[in-house]
Amino acid sequence: MIRSPFAAFLLALPLLGQASLAPQPTAPPSLAEVRKAMGIPSTDTVRGQQDAVGFASRADQMAKVWDWSALPPAPEALGPLPAPGVPGVICPHDDYLYAGRVYRRVLPLVTARTVVLVGVFHKYRAFGARDALVFDPYRAWRAPDGEIPVSPLRDELITRLPAADVIRDAAMQDREHSVEAIAYWLKHQNPAVEIVSILLPSASFPRFRELAGHLGQALSASMRKHGWALGRDVAIVISSDGIHYGADFGYTPYGEGGVEAYVKATARDRELLTGPLAGPISPAKAEAFFDTVVDPAHPDTYRMPWCGRFSIPFGLLLLDATARGLGQPAPVGVPVAFGTSIAFPELPVRPLGMGSTAPANLYHFVSYPGVAFTAGK
Repeated sequence: MIRSPFAAFLLALPLLGQASLAPQPTAPPSLAEVRKAMGIPSTDTVRGQQDAVGFASRADQMAKVWDWSALPPAPEALGPLPAPGVPGVICPHDDYLYAGRVYRRVLPLVTARTVVLVGVFHKYRAFGARDALVFDPYRAWRAPDGEIPVSPLRDELITRLPAADVIRDAAMQDREHSVEAIAYWLKHQNPAVEIVSILLPSASFPRFRELAGHLGQALSASMRKHGWALGRDVAIVISSDGIHYGADFGYTPYGEGGVEAYVKATARDRELLTGPLAGPISPAKAEAFFDTVVDPAHPDTYRMPWCGRFSIPFGLLLLDATARGLGQPAPVGVPVAFGTSIAFPELPVRPLGMGSTAPANLYHFVSYPGVAFTAGK
């Protein structure tokens, strides 16, 4: 989620992902500055936790969130759930009390031990990052249920990629919450999971296609080397919240808010889920999504404020390139869930010490897409 100014004030964090709302710093934040602002700071070897308010930070919190998120009401079902073991998914990364039910419907479909997490990089402007893939330098990530090992696959991929494609930076990864949100669920459902975290800053669509082609070749080569299968051994999880509606998000095409605006905005999101995000993946569909949510001539400019304006097109291209590198047809998108920050009752996590990082009402709401990608035929 792109955090609201209200929550940002409380947490001393600026609104993420919004262009031209405040002057950008002349120098990127230092690692010390970034870690000082984290909920649980990283060490030199273990990545900590950026958001300890919206996400669980203790095992008892994570266990309760897991159990409560399976209780009714269920997310809107956009299609039947495929069998677990899928090659990839799109999953939200908003506060657990709002989005937990969509996490719970989508992420159990991922059973691979090694998960490549394609994350949003909300603060790429502050770091001057673009046109590259941002990796972390850590051996493990802290999680409520214990450390999540970083897969040795990360270093294999970096070795296989052109140098110009790679940024390896602790401060950039520490500053971002979109990967940790999902990683903790993966760890809870599979204690043996290993991850590779990749953040996506801004780039043109041709550059994303080039980056995904290089990474898909590297990933498929490593998978062939180890005898791994897409879905069974390796999965790609794409992090993205959907529409951010409200005046403080700078997006009110259907009016300031209210029931009519909510109905129209969520209907438009369903069109994306059942349109370019459904059916066999293709570069044309990835580009159609990209052109819908950003100005392709100026990718920093939103047309629709989806957090995944970069992670989703890149993730689709990566799934396609990896499957082709393995001699397989393109995976098939299956929309499986949809919700919003006001579609469900909150999970009752506040007594556990968790909470929300932004308000949720008819004048300030966020949607949560859930898509599975099955093996192509």
